[in-house]
Amino acid sequence: MAAPGWLTPRRRSATARSVLAGEASAEAARKTALTGPEEAETDEADAELLEAAEPVGGPAEPVFPVAGDDLAAAFFDLDNTVMQGAAIFHFGRGLYKREFFRRRELARFAWQQAWFRLAGVEDPEHMQDARDSALSIVKGHKVSELMTIGEEIYDEYMAERIWPGTRALAQAHLDAGQKVWLVTAAPVETATIIARRLGLTGALGTVAESVDGVYTGRLVGEPLHGPAKAEAVRALAAAEGLELERCAAYSDSHNDIPMLSLVGHPYAINPDTKLRKHARINDWRLRDYRTGRKAVKVGVPAAAGVGAIAGGAAAAIALHRRRK
Repeated sequence: MAAPGWLTPRRRSATARSVLAGEASAEAARKTALTGPEEAETDEADAELLEAAEPVGGPAEPVFPVAGDDLAAAFFDLDNTVMQGAAIFHFGRGLYKREFFRRRELARFAWQQAWFRLAGVEDPEHMQDARDSALSIVKGHKVSELMTIGEEIYDEYMAERIWPGTRALAQAHLDAGQKVWLVTAAPVETATIIARRLGLTGALGTVAESVDGVYTGRLVGEPLHGPAKAEAVRALAAAEGLELERCAAYSDSHNDIPMLSLVGHPYAINPDTKLRKHARINDWRLRDYRTGRKAVKVGVPAAAGVGAIAGGAAAAIALHRRRK
């Protein structure tokens, strides 16, 4: 039997709101989880990427995950770890196509996505801004309506952006008989759709408040970001009877160091500069599935940044004109 969550030592302080957000996310995840691991197709290309990924230095790794270890699970960050770009931005693009909001908001989403792709890292202020925008857009809409639309948006904008190498890693855990969870600041409904489409167990995500199946425009706690992700993993592990020392976690962002530090098998996937440095200092495993890593590092000349933002805005305007 797993120890209660409050007995598990915290490596980094968490606020009451992040604990609330984590517990709410864990509860929502368990309600929507698959009853057992499902197999997702892993083709030869995925297997090759898994072998060719960039493990950093040292002797050959022992066989992992351990088959039949039902006290272990795997937790995968979503944005830029499992999927290229940020789910919330792709979701916003899909909502615009369905006339949930106007051109001004689309330009804002385009700017945020351009910044995210240029920097290759998550900035809490940018992500918070995007989530505030999304909450105002969905306020008053039914949860069931957004779930149906989310399925369509996944096919339109997200399916082709899944990293095959990371998906192969997730499949390795499923093949070993372990549960695999997405952990993301994206809305839990969106994250759950992505998890199901990939054949994963379920998802931990930001929980938006709803009353009688209708969104109020408020969050339960705070966005599932940074320490809140760690609290969600801690709460889910306690509820599922998992031993965190036997679990694995995967992320690209230094913002997820609290989550990665919880488990016995942390992996840096497509890591940003700060996470790469931290991983090397702490002897964490690294894998990189990107091509042309230099293009996504922070420190790109300012002119390139302006060009990316202008390009995103231009694309938004062009899309708007085509829809007239």
